[in-house]
Amino acid sequence: MAYNSFEEMPVWEKAMELAVSVFKLTEKLPRKEDYGLTSQIRSSALSVSGNIAEGFGRKHTKDKLNFYYNSRGSLAETKNHLIYGYKVGYFDRLEFDKHINLIEKIWKELNSLISSLQKKT
Repeated sequence: MAYNSFEEMPVWEKAMELAVSVFKLTEKLPRKEDYGLTSQIRSSALSVSGNIAEGFGRKHTKDKLNFYYNSRGSLAETKNHLIYGYKVGYFDRLEFDKHINLIEKIWKELNSLISSLQKKT
């Protein structure tokens, strides 16, 4: 399907949902984490949707693919930070599972997008 803007892409919508949800989740983290986990997980989560948007704006397929790969890397980083936050007791099981499920959906959609573009190269 051809989209007129990145905002129409379901994978971008889910990625933005993740960024907003991670922001809210981290508001309750201790102040000592402001320059640690809080900033890192917010940055990686926002980078997922940001790279999708930037990839959308690129003309050449290889450029698009690079940004979608970067998005997937940021998604893996966000998952890593969530696992850490859960293991040290910052996030409860319900919050953790909710975010991991969303990450898995985004991962599958990004992989589908990447696969479809790889066929064009």
